[in-house]
Amino acid sequence: MTSTAVETRSTAHDPPESDLADLVITPARHPWRWAATAVVAVLVAMAVNALVTNPAWDWPTVGQYLFAPSILRAVWLTVVLTVLGIVIGFLLGTVLAVMRLSPNPLLRSVSWSYIWIFRSVPLILQLLFWYNLALLYRSLSFGIPFGPAFFEFETMDLVSPLTAAVLGLALHQAAYAAEVVRAGFLGVDQGQLEAAAALGLPRWRRFRRIQLPQAMRTIVPTAANELIGLVKGTSVVYIMALSELFYQVQVIYTRTGRVIPMLLVATAWYLALTTVLSVGQFYVERHYAKGALRTLPPTPLQKLRAAVRRAS
Repeated sequence: MTSTAVETRSTAHDPPESDLADLVITPARHPWRWAATAVVAVLVAMAVNALVTNPAWDWPTVGQYLFAPSILRAVWLTVVLTVLGIVIGFLLGTVLAVMRLSPNPLLRSVSWSYIWIFRSVPLILQLLFWYNLALLYRSLSFGIPFGPAFFEFETMDLVSPLTAAVLGLALHQAAYAAEVVRAGFLGVDQGQLEAAAALGLPRWRRFRRIQLPQAMRTIVPTAANELIGLVKGTSVVYIMALSELFYQVQVIYTRTGRVIPMLLVATAWYLALTTVLSVGQFYVERHYAKGALRTLPPTPLQKLRAAVRRAS
């Protein structure tokens, strides 16, 4: 009888179905959102109009030099410097990160000192030191420490401007990569590793299946920022007269006087390179998010397919 009484009371206060059908659903209004959208649209239209109509931008000259052979060679050198700098830098940075996490006080001290020095000295000074290494050491020898040398090389022949640029970029990047990798390892819950060890999982499997995937979720976004920064940081090697992108653009506009269009050429290529890296970052982050998200973020192709289905 009690349940019947409760049902009678609950249904007695419910409105009839005819009244529910007559209800008018009014969507929430967002006037400020529409106002902000209109303001942004006007600003974007003004910016596009300024780019298109202002003859000072000299778009024909931009099109003339955008794919010029000298520019393409400079872009390739920029890519080579970036790849070598990031690969060597992160390999060395990973070793330094492991040394920082080591219980050995000597390894920790050496790693900390390296990171302290190379993060404190500006990159341009490091490049100049490597470029002028022959002023400090006329030759480099390999042999028994504090003993006889087996091989000896002239520093001027061994350290070319390109080698000095790669060394400077890679060693400088290693200091930052070490902290990025160390932060990723420290972000993994130690309890998970202890539980895996208690289950008898081998150390390499614990690292590959538990520690590395979780650490990469922290490492990838910051590492991508470092990589994009290195793409732009390669422009510093102009002091060595290496014909990378920025140096080649300077050479051309010094000869032709077309400063603004040549700067636009450099801007277009830097945007293209960083866009490719950003797309790669998205897919790497998406790969390592499999164990953390129930639903992975859709790829651009998946978004396009969904929009087409909605439109049809």
